[in-house]
Amino acid sequence: MTTTMSELCLSPTYRLAQRAVAGWLEHGSARMRQAAFAARAALAGLDAPEHGRLARWLAWLEVAAQSQGAASPEPRVRRLDTSLHQAMQDAMARLPGNTPVVQRGNHRRSA
Repeated sequence: MTTTMSELCLSPTYRLAQRAVAGWLEHGSARMRQAAFAARAALAGLDAPEHGRLARWLAWLEVAAQSQGAASPEPRVRRLDTSLHQAMQDAMARLPGNTPVVQRGNHRRSA
């Protein structure tokens, strides 16, 4: 049986980083330092495409938190890693609904 959808293939490094960041976001203050260390160590192993993929995942988490009235992960991501935070902000700007609307008027050219 063939499939019409391509399977998402995530590297072990990316899965480790995503789990570490997710664990860090979920932990309370008691284990926060240890979880932050593990998350930073996992982030160091990501290549550029994986870093961008993780930033897009975090951007969607931010949108979900906003829509549910939950605590935003954005300030914590900023404290964890500034380059990941910037990539997350860039990804948020590209999400559907976050792009500025350009109004085009009907301009007549004079002959």
